[in-house]
Amino acid sequence: MITLHHLENSRSQRIAWLLEEAGVDYAVERYARQPPAMLAPRELKAIHPLGKSPVITDGDLTIAESGAIIEYIVERYAPALRPEDDADRRAYTYWLHFGEGSMMPLLVMQLVFGRLAGKPIPFFLRPVGRLFATAVDKSYLGPSLKAQLDLVDETLSQRSWFAGAAFSGADVQMGFTLMSARAGQTLERWPHIVKWLAAVEARPAWRAAVDRVGPLEIID
Repeated sequence: MITLHHLENSRSQRIAWLLEEAGVDYAVERYARQPPAMLAPRELKAIHPLGKSPVITDGDLTIAESGAIIEYIVERYAPALRPEDDADRRAYTYWLHFGEGSMMPLLVMQLVFGRLAGKPIPFFLRPVGRLFATAVDKSYLGPSLKAQLDLVDETLSQRSWFAGAAFSGADVQMGFTLMSARAGQTLERWPHIVKWLAAVEARPAWRAAVDRVGPLEIID
């Protein structure tokens, strides 16, 4: 049986969702974030040396990283969640990597720079931090994220799901990414993304995952 090592409010939420979509029986080992930094607890290092989530174990196998886990589960347990058509397969591969490889680094940087004027910085440095963060966001992060969200929205204007007409593992990968984007800004200018997120959150498997591991609250 697969065991999902689930860290609250993390990317491991998407793996619970995938397992529900696949109809796979699985166990959940829960881990709480540790204040004040809200990092993963040391116990996760007993599962994987980096001590991060998501991680699954399946018999003697231990697999980390969202993309690798999705590929493993889809290949072994749910091949129907990977398209057969060549063009759809290429789209599947692209979006499976885009979520973590392109958009999430920008979202993480936006979060980090957004904290530059916060409490950890001495008060006399906060104006400098605020100016620096604003400049980086205006010249790089903001335009880059807009371009990526424009691309996503245009893609979803032409198809129901990321790899074509059918839901796939690529949608699972993009779910956490776009929910993270939504947590940091309004998505009103990207109506197809808003529509897609609503469709995701209406899926029985998504609701089952929320019931199983709890709601996703993006940490900001």
